[in-house]
Amino acid sequence: MVPLRFPCSACTAGKRLSGPPVPPRPRIAGPARAACGDPPPKCRRRGIADGRNAAVIIRSRKTPPRGFPLARRKPGRKDVQELNHSATRDVATVKALQIRGRTFTAVALHMGGPANAAFFEVLDAKLRQTPLFFEHAPLVIDLELAQGLETTKEMQHLVGELRRRHLSVFGVQSATRAQAEAAAAAGLIALPSGKAVGLERVTRTERPGDRPAAQAETAEKEAPAPVTRTITQPVRSGQTIFADRGDLVIVGPVSSGAEVIAAGNIHIYGRLRGRALAGVNGDTSARIFCHALDAELLAIAGLYLTSENLGPDTPRDNVQAFLEGDKLRVESLK
Repeated sequence: MVPLRFPCSACTAGKRLSGPPVPPRPRIAGPARAACGDPPPKCRRRGIADGRNAAVIIRSRKTPPRGFPLARRKPGRKDVQELNHSATRDVATVKALQIRGRTFTAVALHMGGPANAAFFEVLDAKLRQTPLFFEHAPLVIDLELAQGLETTKEMQHLVGELRRRHLSVFGVQSATRAQAEAAAAAGLIALPSGKAVGLERVTRTERPGDRPAAQAETAEKEAPAPVTRTITQPVRSGQTIFADRGDLVIVGPVSSGAEVIAAGNIHIYGRLRGRALAGVNGDTSARIFCHALDAELLAIAGLYLTSENLGPDTPRDNVQAFLEGDKLRVESLK
C-alpha cells in the first residue's frame, strides 16, 4: 500500500487547501517515501531534508535578522565606495597651494676678473679648505668687478664649472645689462646689488669740537639693541636659522645639513651635527655652546674649524668654542 503524500507547510506558503487530499502518482521503482518529493528550494537553501516540519525548523533556528547595522557587519563594496567618497571630500578641502615669504642666507662669490683658469685654481684652493661649508650652498655671483661674461656662452661655461664643483648657483648681482641678459639666458636671476646706501650730506655747519660728540650721540641712537632669538624646536636638515641682531638659542638638536648663524653667541641645548657660525659681523668675543659636539663646521668671526680638524682628543660633551688670538679653540665647560 502506497502512503499518501501531504504537502509541507513550507510548500503551501500560506495557501489554504480545500477538499480531500489528492493521492500521488505511483512510483515505478524504488521504495516509497513517506514525505513529499524533493524538498522545495526554500528547504534546500536551509539544508532541510524533510519538508514536513520545515516551518517549525525554520522558526526555531536562530537566524540573524536582516539589515545589521554598519558597525556590526563587514563593509561591502558599497560601504567602501562611500568611505572613499568621504575621503575624497576631505582631501578636496585642503588648500591647493600657499604662497609665503621666506628669508634665507646665500653665499656671495665676488669675482675680481675674468673667469679663466687662474680664477678656477684659486676657487679650487678655497674649496679644499672648507669643502663642507660650500657644498650645495646657495650661491650668488657678484659681477661688480668681473670682466667679460656678457655672452650666453661665457655665462653658461661659468655656471657649469661652478655646479660641477657642487655649488648651487641661482643668481647674479651688480650685473650690467648685457651680463643680466646673459645670466637670464643661462637660467639665473638678477638680484639687487645690495650695496650700502650713502647718508645724505649734512648741510648745517658744526664746530669741530662738537662734531665727534654729535656723531657718537647719533650712532648711539641709531644702533639697534641686541635681540636674542630663541628656537624651541629641532633644526632639520636644509634649514638655516639666522639671528642678525644678537644671540641665538636653539632648544633642541641641529641636524646634519642645517645651518645656524648669529651676530652674537650661539647656545645649542642639544646635539650639534650641522654648521654653526657665530659673530658673523666681526664680533671676536662671540662663543658657541652646545651639549654634544658633532659639527660639520664651527666658525667665529671668520675663523673656522671643520669636522676634519676636530681630532679624537677634542671634547664632545658640554663644550664651548671661542677665539684665542688667531686660533679657534674647543674646550669643555668647567
